[in-house]
Amino acid sequence: MAGRWIEQWDPEDEAFWRGTGERTARRNLWFSVLSEHIGFSVWSLWSVMVLFMGPEYGIDPAGKFFLISTATLVGAVVRVPYTFAVAVFGGRNWTVFSALSLLLPTVAAFWVMEPGTPYTTFLVVAALTGIGGGNFASSMTNINAFFPLRKKGWALGLNAGGGNIGVPVVQLIGLLVIGTAGAAHPRIVLGVYLPLIIVAALGAALGMDNLRPVQNDTGAALQAAREPHTWIMAVLYIGTFGSFIGYSFAFGLVLQTQFGRTPLQAASLTFIGPLLGSLIRPAGGWLADRYGGARITLWNFAAMAVATGVVVYASGTESLTVFLVGFIALFVLTGLGNGSTFKMIPGIFHAQGLAKGLRGEGAAAYGRRLSGAAMGLIGAIGALGGLAINLAFRQSFEASGAGTAAFWCFLGFYAVCFTLTWAVYLRRTETVAAKPQLSYAEV
Repeated sequence: MAGRWIEQWDPEDEAFWRGTGERTARRNLWFSVLSEHIGFSVWSLWSVMVLFMGPEYGIDPAGKFFLISTATLVGAVVRVPYTFAVAVFGGRNWTVFSALSLLLPTVAAFWVMEPGTPYTTFLVVAALTGIGGGNFASSMTNINAFFPLRKKGWALGLNAGGGNIGVPVVQLIGLLVIGTAGAAHPRIVLGVYLPLIIVAALGAALGMDNLRPVQNDTGAALQAAREPHTWIMAVLYIGTFGSFIGYSFAFGLVLQTQFGRTPLQAASLTFIGPLLGSLIRPAGGWLADRYGGARITLWNFAAMAVATGVVVYASGTESLTVFLVGFIALFVLTGLGNGSTFKMIPGIFHAQGLAKGLRGEGAAAYGRRLSGAAMGLIGAIGALGGLAINLAFRQSFEASGAGTAAFWCFLGFYAVCFTLTWAVYLRRTETVAAKPQLSYAEV
């Protein structure tokens, strides 16, 4: 594991980028996408497993929501150490290890997935799948270091979007198993992923590189934690990625619980939203590169609020068709917002460097240093939004048998995110102290 270290890396140098940098960065990106994709599939396994858990399992809807909430929580927490692991072990080395570690929750789920297993055992195994959520943080930190600022929106969007697609893919596999073998055979889904995990680890070992210049900077981490923009972007990322992962985990269970869909009927619809939301994420990064991340993020939250209003209406009238239209629109918008918000992070800190009087590579280095440190924290907090969504659904269904109250809460939160984006990154001010904010509209 000691080989394949690149000693010098300067993607902002045009000659270096055209000569060897771009080719190397793209190769690492593709293998990173594969590993992160499998990680997301394992992280979201229980959004599929609960569809197989009929009455014979003795677990009510609230208990099932708590299972997927447990996986979401662990996935959010492990993102922080995974962010720092890249600099300690190398991006390639850590990708190999993190991919192989996915064998543990997959084998454990294969072992326990049958009626009669104690609920606490299911909780422990669901918690283990959370390590798949950590792959996102290490992958994004690694790819952020490979690409120049002008390419980060596209690269980070593609990396994250390819990973996010792991959610609908595992749900599609669940649909195929339920539609062919029946709901009594969840182990087939798990058996499919065991060889895929090995393939992802081998791909990373053979095709990726470690960057020697990438180092953990404790000072940068502390500075990023003290920086208000880190926490503001974390709130916005809760609204985009937190919504995506929370809805992805809960969609099938909502269809079963609120609209009385069978496992096969729910599985045939569950994958559509996460698939579209994943595919559109690179477009969100591209739009942010072209028009500015803050602008795209602002109007994206406005559209999310409208889509949530449609879902609230459909929940009240019990219209499955309108509900699906609104919910799938929400998935698409979360994908766009995921791309635009993550593009904003390096741009914001680069703009801060310029405001401090830095120019050229100095400003770029300042932006890379703080954005790399901030991404892990923002990603972890954003993933906690998925936990909040699943707990809100659990409480709403437990209290009223429907998810309407939860959706009202989500609508209010999107309004807060819209206001925050406008006030911090787009509002024009006349005061001298606020003038550095004027460039944030372009991030």
